[in-house]
Amino acid sequence: MDIDRYITANEPSWIRLNELTHQARTNMKKMSAAEIDELLALYQQTSSQLSFARGEYRDVALNARLTMAVASTRSVIYGTQARGTRSLFEFFSIRFPTAVWFARKSIVIAALVTILPAVAMGAWLANDEEALDAAAPEAARAAYVDEEFEAYYSSEEAGAFSTRVLVNNIYVSFLAFSSGILLCIPTVFVLAFNGANVGAAGGLFHAVGQGSKFWGLILPHGLLEVSSVIIAGAAGLRLGWSVISPGDRTRGAAVTEEGSRSTVIVLGLMVAFIVAGLIEGFVTPSSLPTAMRVGIGAAVFLVFVAYIVTRGMTGERMGLTGLLREEIPDADTLAARRAS
Repeated sequence: MDIDRYITANEPSWIRLNELTHQARTNMKKMSAAEIDELLALYQQTSSQLSFARGEYRDVALNARLTMAVASTRSVIYGTQARGTRSLFEFFSIRFPTAVWFARKSIVIAALVTILPAVAMGAWLANDEEALDAAAPEAARAAYVDEEFEAYYSSEEAGAFSTRVLVNNIYVSFLAFSSGILLCIPTVFVLAFNGANVGAAGGLFHAVGQGSKFWGLILPHGLLEVSSVIIAGAAGLRLGWSVISPGDRTRGAAVTEEGSRSTVIVLGLMVAFIVAGLIEGFVTPSSLPTAMRVGIGAAVFLVFVAYIVTRGMTGERMGLTGLLREEIPDADTLAARRAS
């Protein structure tokens, strides 16, 4: 069935659902038992139709219409009690990882934009004496490698340092995300600049044969921290690309959709930055053996990746794309969708 026939065949039930939802929101006590039963039946039917439409038609306007109708009715049926807790659970259990997984191609691009300048800068400084001399005087380089870089991580009390790192990381990620609307260019600059800075630090260490010291200090927190900045940058790239190439959507609709998904990503990354900040404040400068410190950072990073991949793939199978107000189908809806 083509989309026009599908809408024509089902629109009367959607209109009726909206009427009953408005009536229930105004005064449910005045509704008859038959009307309440009809409301519940239409809600389940429209939820199934929403899942079907997502997979079959992928029409932004139709999906938005059905999503709003289902969400509005659901709020009436289930009320607001415990909604905050349920929404928070849904956000981190499915919505956030789905949004990140949906943006995986952009994450690869953002990673390359970050990593390639890092490798280029690091290799240049580590292997070119003239570049090394131009970067800083020998005495300043020696002080940086021998003392200053490591001392930075214990320059404040661990709690205060973690907070400062958190604020800085949030600022960088928000900059990488929000500036993407300017045709991706500022986001590319932020990612490349951060990558080049990390590469420059690594190059200074490798130039004097102390590469293991650098990696022992940067990896515990850096695996999660840099990855999170890259993901935020990917959200910015998608936002900018929606302006450049909106596809079969209007440019406004494309920006709105990507803005919604990017908001989910950036909000979810706040927890990742908190964890990275705690590691940087309490683990990186600790007296633990280097292997243990790096092991802690690697374990946290692998858990994060596994969480994104497994839950993101689950969300994709449910027909979700990670939008902020996207209706998450319940078990009955999923069962009906599989049966169809």
